[in-house]
Amino acid sequence: MSARKPGRPVFESMLKRIQKGEADGIIAWHPDRLARNSIDGGRIIYLLDTGTLKDMRFATFSFENNSQGKFMLSIIFGYSKYYVDSLSENIRRGMRTKLEHGWLPNIAPAGYLNDAESSTIVPDPERFTLIRRMWELMLTGTYSLQQILDIATNQWGLRTRKRKRIGGKPFTRSAIYEIFSNTFYAGIITRRDRTYPGKHQPMVTLDEFDKVQQLLGRPRLARPQVHTFAFTGLMRCGECGCVITAEEHTKPSGLHFVYYRCTHRKVTPCSQRPIPLRDLERQIIAFLESITIPDEFHQWVLARLERWGDDEKERDTTSRESLQAAFDAVNRQLTKLTKLGIRELISDEDYAKEREALLAEKRRIAQRLEGNETADSWFEPARLLVSFSNRAVSWFSEGDLEIKRLILVVAGLNPTLLGRQLSIDARKPFRRWSKTPKIPAMSSILDDVRTLWLNQDQEFLSTVAALRRLSELVKSSGIARAA
Repeated sequence: MSARKPGRPVFESMLKRIQKGEADGIIAWHPDRLARNSIDGGRIIYLLDTGTLKDMRFATFSFENNSQGKFMLSIIFGYSKYYVDSLSENIRRGMRTKLEHGWLPNIAPAGYLNDAESSTIVPDPERFTLIRRMWELMLTGTYSLQQILDIATNQWGLRTRKRKRIGGKPFTRSAIYEIFSNTFYAGIITRRDRTYPGKHQPMVTLDEFDKVQQLLGRPRLARPQVHTFAFTGLMRCGECGCVITAEEHTKPSGLHFVYYRCTHRKVTPCSQRPIPLRDLERQIIAFLESITIPDEFHQWVLARLERWGDDEKERDTTSRESLQAAFDAVNRQLTKLTKLGIRELISDEDYAKEREALLAEKRRIAQRLEGNETADSWFEPARLLVSFSNRAVSWFSEGDLEIKRLILVVAGLNPTLLGRQLSIDARKPFRRWSKTPKIPAMSSILDDVRTLWLNQDQEFLSTVAALRRLSELVKSSGIARAA
């Protein structure tokens, strides 16, 4: 019976046939092709000792079935095991070195590519931007994984990377979940419960990643499975605090009516009555009208943004100096911690814990410093917000269910229903105007937008992500006066 580097199933089958008497010899290229661990080598020598295995023939090694031959065979098997163990250790050491240098030693995840020439990982020009847009949809808090998957697959045409025999197919739901759970996209490589700062280009910030993990960790968060109703899961009952749901009724005449009501999931009885959809939308429009800015102010703000975009090129030095000071402080703490560890004034466990926390804070500040490099990028969200403040009512009146839902998410905060009356707070930086706004008030809103953007306020960034998606929908739907 011949054997050529047998795998585990082939090796086991070979030994079973020998034990059954179907064969009493083995032909192989070299003894190290047969046994690369102590158990396999011992089993073969045991078969030789018992006479079940009579002879062995090799192309590059002479063997005689006697005490000297079996002794030399065991030495060869030992060398083979040593070779495998050394090779495994060298591979692990190489992988550790690559991780410590900030590079993933495996196949790059979706949205990235392995660069063979530089042995690094670079953004995938076809998928990086699309997967970043998926993160933005998730950050809005209004889309489920399935909805994001449907949009990416059907509207954007996202497919897996084509390889020799696999790929070129739509992503699965589990693949989308893996993307949103992988710290690699935030610039962190996680390996066996240890983290390493990656040198690849992050797709999201650590703050954005943390927020998505919070959303993924809220299985009870009410989100519509399909866009049958626009506002389910966004409002709360003002009496008992339960989520507001929707239901459709069909009259004997065939007319359909949609009502929003409390889910009544608490033991305490709730006396709130359902509200018809038309009354609810009428109140939402009234709220949107209260935050609307007139056309002349809309044009004035856009013109001012254009001027600022031409004149303001320098970064906000105060914010950057503050971040740089914090970055330097963390470095000093790391230096002090290292000295404590060298002098054995702190336990290994406490040292590892403190060092991990300081490195995480250092990475977070470094990302904010990098984001501060492009201070003028706040103009784009400012334009979106200003256009929204001027056109939200018309978009809501003419939009479909998804557009209406996003409009309420963008502008409204803590929507509450009590006595069929909708109470909504304006989400920052929007304001409710009791009278026609003045120019100074418009300027203060722009200052708020700039401050929120430079501070990377997570609630504001989620609003911007929802605004970008809303802008896409408005343009594709052809709504009048779309931006």
